[in-house]
Amino acid sequence: MRLHPQPLQRLTGATRPGTVAAVLAAVLLLVGGLLLVAPARAGAAVDTVISTGKPATASSVEGSSYGAQNAFDGNAATRWASIEGKDPQWLRVDLGATATVSRVTLNWEAAYGKTYRVELSDDGSTWTRIANETAGNGGTDDWTGLSGKGRYLRVYGTARGTSYGYSLYGVEVYGNFGGGTPTPTPTPSPSPTTPTGAFTVVAAGDIAAQCTAADSACAHPKTAALAQQINPKFYLTMGDNQYDDARISDYRAYYDKSWGAFKAKTHPIPGNHETYDPAGSLAGYKEYFGAIAYPQGKSYYSFDEGNWHFIALDSNSFDQTAQIDWLKADLAKNAKSCIAAYWHHPLYSSGGHGNDPVSKPVWKILYAAKADLILNGHDHHYERFAPQDPDGKATSAGMVEIVGGMGGAEPYDIETVQPNSQKRISGQYGVLKLDFTDTGYGWTYVGIDGQVKDTSPKYSCH
Repeated sequence: MRLHPQPLQRLTGATRPGTVAAVLAAVLLLVGGLLLVAPARAGAAVDTVISTGKPATASSVEGSSYGAQNAFDGNAATRWASIEGKDPQWLRVDLGATATVSRVTLNWEAAYGKTYRVELSDDGSTWTRIANETAGNGGTDDWTGLSGKGRYLRVYGTARGTSYGYSLYGVEVYGNFGGGTPTPTPTPSPSPTTPTGAFTVVAAGDIAAQCTAADSACAHPKTAALAQQINPKFYLTMGDNQYDDARISDYRAYYDKSWGAFKAKTHPIPGNHETYDPAGSLAGYKEYFGAIAYPQGKSYYSFDEGNWHFIALDSNSFDQTAQIDWLKADLAKNAKSCIAAYWHHPLYSSGGHGNDPVSKPVWKILYAAKADLILNGHDHHYERFAPQDPDGKATSAGMVEIVGGMGGAEPYDIETVQPNSQKRISGQYGVLKLDFTDTGYGWTYVGIDGQVKDTSPKYSCH
């Protein structure tokens, strides 16, 4: 094992037998001297193992016998193992309270991490690196001289050392709670394998026709009422938010009277109708949403929630290199294990617009980054596809696409059913209720009558 200079050092090797007696004598003298000259230190906090038996979660497990808790049970015969052949993967422990961490020991099984980092977090969402391995070779990694504070510690592997997964017999976190004791985990305490970052999102596209609730046939006030009743963490729109030309006056007269009720919790993207504004492409859209739609100064942006990275794209400008370059850079710096992207024009659709090849280059980029979920609108129906690659080949490594264009605009018929299309619903307005966890996702399509019209399989993140 390679030695790291202080303050980060992995201890390896053994002391030569001939030096043991001398070292022991010196240590005894030193300890005795310290007890004489510094008696006040007897009451100071001592760095001990603070992770044993604490709740643990992981990005994945190879099987029920290899749960995350095995790495923190103090038993050298049990281990955590991730699924095979996938990067990145992570293992996390909840220490119960904010701790000062000084040392972390990792005892790898044969499936080790070649590149990984050790991180701390106060909230389980924003992470600070305290150790970084770039050329791991398995065995035992003993990181000493660390300095960091946090309630949660995570080992985040980015490159496997073998063709298998990541596997750890044990992780020991050393530190102290400042002389106090950890705050008990709120009751009921989650089981070790229960994801802790679960949240719900409501999404829809093709929303506000030029009508209001005074018209009983007007659908968007009804989808808005349903969306608000679900009360998600936030809302996504998949474009064509306002018909017909997305003027600012129409946004204020129609969209604002329904979906505008939760505007502050919305992450929108534009559709083709937002480009028809006589005042200029996206003019009304930008004036209405402002910084909500342009948080990074562009009509495309990204944000994180839990263990998920969300990417909001403007498919009206997929032919512009600026957005494509931005997307590649954004994915390169992403640290989340799960990725969802959303825009207006679907690559695959069984509706009136059909497949739109403008999205294929973006699909290729996302597929290479092991993205998980794609949300689109444009065609006014609901449809879900099995995981597939950019060429439409069904594969478990592929991305799931959902067309969710039933937010309020006039429905379209299903015309040509595409390969890998698993479910199609037309004529029934509704919203997507998406449930995300640290390691996967699923959803239901809920109609404006409050009834579930379709339930997806449960998917794990790549």
